[in-house]
Formats: sequence, C-alpha cells, structure tokens
Amino acid sequence: MACSRTSLVSFFILGLFTVLISPAISSRVLSSTKRPVHGESRSSVASYCESWRLAVETNNAGTWKVVPSKCVSSHETYYNGGQFDKDYNVVARYALAFAKTVKIGGDGKDAWVFDIDETLLSNLEYYKANGYGSEPYNSKKFNEWVVQGTAPGFDASLKLYKGLKKLGFTIILLTGRDEAERNITEKNLRDAGYSGWEYLLLRGHEDQGKAAVKYKSEQRSRMVKKGYKLHGNTGDQWSDLQGFAVAVRSFKVPNPIYYIA
Repeated sequence: MACSRTSLVSFFILGLFTVLISPAISSRVLSSTKRPVHGESRSSVASYCESWRLAVETNNAGTWKVVPSKCVSSHETYYNGGQFDKDYNVVARYALAFAKTVKIGGDGKDAWVFDIDETLLSNLEYYKANGYGSEPYNSKKFNEWVVQGTAPGFDASLKLYKGLKKLGFTIILLTGRDEAERNITEKNLRDAGYSGWEYLLLRGHEDQGKAAVKYKSEQRSRMVKKGYKLHGNTGDQWSDLQGFAVAVRSFKVPNPIYYIA
C-alpha cells in the first residue's frame, strides 16, 4: 500500500511538472517553425530570382514580357555587384578562344556578327530608371534614350571586338534599330570605342513588323550570298543567334532584363 501511495504521489508530481513546462516547450517549437508573416524570406526570393535568371539565359523560360517585380532587387545586385561583368567576361573569353582557332583566309570574307544593344552598347542606365525590366517596354521612352547617344560600351565586348579585329575578322553589326537612327548609332559606337566595322545593318522600311529572328536571319543570308563566312555571332537575345544562315559558333551574352522574339 505504501508503494502504491508513493507511486501515486510520483505520478502526480510528474504530471504537474509536465503541465508547467509544456507551454515553454510549445512556444519554442512554434517560434522555431513559424514562417515569415509577410511572404517569402529574402533568401528564398534571391534563390528563386537566380533560378529564374538561369531559365531566361538558357531559353527555358520561353517568351516572357517583364522581370518579376520581386526580382528587381536581385537584378540590381546582379548588375551593380559585379556578377554581370564576370558572366560577360567568361562568354567573351570563350568567343575569343574560338576565334583564335579559325584560319583567316586573308580575303576579307571571314566575318563575325555583333548585335548592338546590350551586346556592344549598354542601356543599363535607362533600365535602372525603369525598374530593371519590371516595367512594360515603352518604345517612345526608349527611343528618346537612344537618340541621346550616350550608351557606354562593355569592357568585355570592347576587348572581344578589338581582339577579333586584330585577328583579321571582318565585323558586321546587325541591329534591330531603325535606319533613321543610323547617324546617332554610328556616333555612339565610335564614342564608346568601336571602329572599323564593315557593315552596320539596321531595319529599313521593308523590315518593319518582322520578328527579330526572321529579320536578322534574312540579313545574315544576304551577307552569306555576298561571300562572307559567318564564323561567329554575338548577341544578348536568342533571336540574334537563331533562325537560318547562322554562324558556325554563336555566343549568347547575359541579358535578364528583356526578351525579344
């Protein structure tokens, strides 16, 4: 009976102890497992935006119109923190390494094609002021920026451009800009450090309304018919590189700010 009474007392004390400490345990468990009240954490957003950027660069995202609004901060870090420059430098080094394997014929027909916007000239200052691509494209505002002619070149593209010239490649510039912007484009390119191109191909009246991949393919085809061998092509859009009359090697430089079909 004494043993039984002792067991009962022990059970009562254990139960009381459990009641007293369980709120503290519960509060600790809840505090350690509860999710942020105001949406995703910064780390999860940053991780998503890095994955989204990879999908865009590899063309797995398909057609897209604007940068997700939650990725604006990530884009700002990507460009201002130096990672964009590192990514472009890697692409440029691979392009130049390939170029050095090409046997130049000496007839001026060994050519390399460059896009202009976001390939040779940076419009980052415009996009900084317009949400890093999170705002819908405004052709009027962008053209007002273009005619200022103040877009700087990229360090990586300048090195690649000059390296190709030194190797003996003929440079063909193929842009989606309109023919009416020829003079300001030429001036902007020279001011940014580019010179000695053979052709600057812009959209004429007959090219208005054409999808970029069709327009650029047609222009490359004309160059091939003139006898040029398109060894390389560098652009920031897949539509700069795909289609027909494509180069032997194409080099996609990073641009997670906008998409052109």
